[in-house]
Amino acid sequence: MKVLGLGNALVDILIQLDDDGIVESLNFPKGSMQLINQGDIAGITKKTELLPAQMVSGGSAANTIHGLASLGTSCGFIGKVGKDELGRFYTKDLQSAGVDACLLNSETVTGRAYTLITPDTERTFATYLGAAVEMQAYELDESIFSRYSLFHVEGYLVQNTTLIESAMRIAKSKGLKISLDLASFNVVEATLEFLRTLIPRYVDIIFANEEEARSFTGKSPKAALKELGEISEIAVVKIGEKGSMVQSGNEFHEIGIFPADCIDTTGAGDQYAAGFLHGLSLGFNLNICGEIGTLLAGRVIENYGARIPQELWPGILEKVRSISMKK
Repeated sequence: MKVLGLGNALVDILIQLDDDGIVESLNFPKGSMQLINQGDIAGITKKTELLPAQMVSGGSAANTIHGLASLGTSCGFIGKVGKDELGRFYTKDLQSAGVDACLLNSETVTGRAYTLITPDTERTFATYLGAAVEMQAYELDESIFSRYSLFHVEGYLVQNTTLIESAMRIAKSKGLKISLDLASFNVVEATLEFLRTLIPRYVDIIFANEEEARSFTGKSPKAALKELGEISEIAVVKIGEKGSMVQSGNEFHEIGIFPADCIDTTGAGDQYAAGFLHGLSLGFNLNICGEIGTLLAGRVIENYGARIPQELWPGILEKVRSISMKK
């Protein structure tokens, strides 16, 4: 099974700060998350240019696609970047992971998400969406979809209703299974009516955490899972340190967690989806798929950022082989 992703193409920039001074000087509430403008970018760049920083191609769906590629699944990704240095970096970073970068270009600068990390490990997020949110339905190349069998979409795109519905309609017409990660409870609340129409019509696999599931259904995790399972082929509800639950028809699984020393939960849901979809692509049963997802989620939260460090993948692949023997 080959997986195609669609999402906001954002360069993740992680910056280690020496103290709280820069966050305070930028007037960002420490530990907050906010959208910023180009003026804010200039301020962040000027104040942090001499500090250690790490850059990776990011965005929720791109994180999942990178995880899948690292597991050996054949993948592609559709997004939009600027004709600038960060856009070129984004393209090369995906390609270096073995991902087919099906990227559109814009005169607007490439989107980026700054993570400002203070010595106490507190993270302050500042995101400029830039070119990422300019992607339009008419720009989608239908021929790309023909090369894949599963289409994974991040929930952050649902506010562009025309784009996401057009993309899912194309995917369905080409015979692809469709996977949707609900992404954020506030996004679910803002687009609830649209999602209630979209999911039963197009979505085969749905991922939600406890808060997102409650925002969609108004119910507790297990009851929410049941409702989500009635409108999709496979439903997954993640419940943090309690693990996750999976339902498909009358089939139900409760999946525990792998021990982990958590320092940053960023990307846990994205990597869970990567592990789950990888298992599904190999025909594993749903319990095994959930265990692989849980493994990846546990590894990413032991590191800063939404990516699992390259040096950890050999050990992860060995553990995945061990888990898959339960098949």
